[in-house]
Amino acid sequence: MTRVRMDLFTSLDGYTPSDPTPDNPMGEDWGRLTTAYAATRTFRENVFGDTSGTGTTGVDDRYAAAHSKGIGSEIMGAGMFGLHAFPNDAHWKGWWGDTPPFGTAVYVLTHTAPRPSRPMQGGTTFHFRDTAIEDVLAEATEAAGDLDVRVGGGYRTARDFLRAGLVDDLHLLVAPIFLGRGHRLWDDLRSIELTHTITTEVAESGTIHITLTR
Repeated sequence: MTRVRMDLFTSLDGYTPSDPTPDNPMGEDWGRLTTAYAATRTFRENVFGDTSGTGTTGVDDRYAAAHSKGIGSEIMGAGMFGLHAFPNDAHWKGWWGDTPPFGTAVYVLTHTAPRPSRPMQGGTTFHFRDTAIEDVLAEATEAAGDLDVRVGGGYRTARDFLRAGLVDDLHLLVAPIFLGRGHRLWDDLRSIELTHTITTEVAESGTIHITLTR
């Protein structure tokens, strides 16, 4: 049965960056939040094509390896795709170059739809939708077949799916830092612990991996 999965990064004080720019699309503090994840052997291989075996192993790498397993389609917001930074560029293909790391159908939520779908190398095809998230999820679920749907973010998209109660499996990576600014991820999400089982695990890097499973 298809499940809806999500992986999110946050600081110890519950923030995720809120200041994206064209040169720094995920925000100034994104690197601080994701240092341990980006250092893993799995991330280096999947994103940078580094097959040398370098990178960290252990708990962080185990979660990084699980991130893309069993994913049949993806949903993301316009900001994550980069449409806020390049709204008038008809040739904009996203931040990931000609071979994005998804390898599935990816549904981009944007008020600029309709737009033509954009097939990419490596099996990724971006589709652009301006409709209710429940409708997009139904389409993504059909595309996923027997696999899962991943909601990739950004912040507003993640919050919309969480508040609608549509996320079955949430993996939260809590970096051992305090940001003191940004978007507050957990505001108005009272009592999610009543619908999901929560487990925690601390990695060698100090990152706290919190999983919430319906």
